[in-house]
Amino acid sequence: MILRIIREHRNPVIGVRYFCNSKHLLNDLDTVHIKNTNRFRQLLVDDGDFTSQQANALVNIMSSALKGGITHVSQDLASREKLIQLVYQQRVDFAKLRDQLLSADRSEFHSIQNEYEGIRNDLEKLRTKLREEITKANAGFKLDLSLEKGRIREESSHHDLQIKEIDTRIDQEVTNMKMQIDSVKTQVMQWLIGVCTGTFALVLAYVRLLS
Repeated sequence: MILRIIREHRNPVIGVRYFCNSKHLLNDLDTVHIKNTNRFRQLLVDDGDFTSQQANALVNIMSSALKGGITHVSQDLASREKLIQLVYQQRVDFAKLRDQLLSADRSEFHSIQNEYEGIRNDLEKLRTKLREEITKANAGFKLDLSLEKGRIREESSHHDLQIKEIDTRIDQEVTNMKMQIDSVKTQVMQWLIGVCTGTFALVLAYVRLLS
């Protein structure tokens, strides 16, 4: 159906020829007249037992009826011509509308395709940028973690050194206290021995005095 409309749209001469033939037919109908009316009148008089006046009246009535029918048919053909012309014009308009719709569909399709390509490119750029940001964030996090581990390691080493120094000081203090305690013990023992010796000497002297 569409191909036929396109063919008619591309070759409108066919419709013009058809319209010309219809017009020619209408012109022929306008010039139509009934021949041999006298013979019909004579047949009515001879075979139908009509008078000449009755035969003339009947032939005139029949002629008028035929001419009226021909006129009606010619008017009907004129309306058909207009209808055919209207149908042809509608087909041409439909073909134009179809071409416009196809052109609009193509342009809209190209527009949607371009928008899709633009969105896809934007998404690809965003994906690349996001990947770079994630890589940078991971690198920064790893660097911070490494620095934090180094700092913790240094602090741990420093604390270990401080603990060792404190242990060394404690050991030295304990050693010094032991030495002081031993010295005090020695002094106390010496003092006790001196006291005991003096007391024993006094006791001996007192015993001698009593004896």
